[in-house]
Amino acid sequence: MSDEEPSFVVRDRRGRSDAARETTLKKPEVEAVSKPLTDTPQEASSAGPPVTFASFVFSLGTSALMLMGETIDPHQPAPPVNLPQAKEMIDILSMLEEKTKNNLTSEEASVLRDMLYTLRMKFVSLTSGKGSAAPF
Repeated sequence: MSDEEPSFVVRDRRGRSDAARETTLKKPEVEAVSKPLTDTPQEASSAGPPVTFASFVFSLGTSALMLMGETIDPHQPAPPVNLPQAKEMIDILSMLEEKTKNNLTSEEASVLRDMLYTLRMKFVSLTSGKGSAAPF
């Protein structure tokens, strides 16, 4: 087998010379950039509303509700139910409530408390075999 040519040959065809490889191996200098994520106010307004604590809680809660089979659009089919993932989302929100205790405005605390109540009631309803709870 030593007299035979190998059935395939691997060649590096990237075309780099030794000098080019050395420059790519050097650590590039990083400049501090204080540029905003969007360049113009028009781009910022088209990106959507700003992320707030309440919108973050609402996003996690909506995800949990969808994992429990709730639909956002009545014309779409119901998503598949995944109770373990829904429970994980509820646990994340519960941890968030514990970690942010006494650090939220009354409105933020109310949004989080109400979302957790809704999610827990829906989860208990589904796991106790009583079927679908009333939508939020």
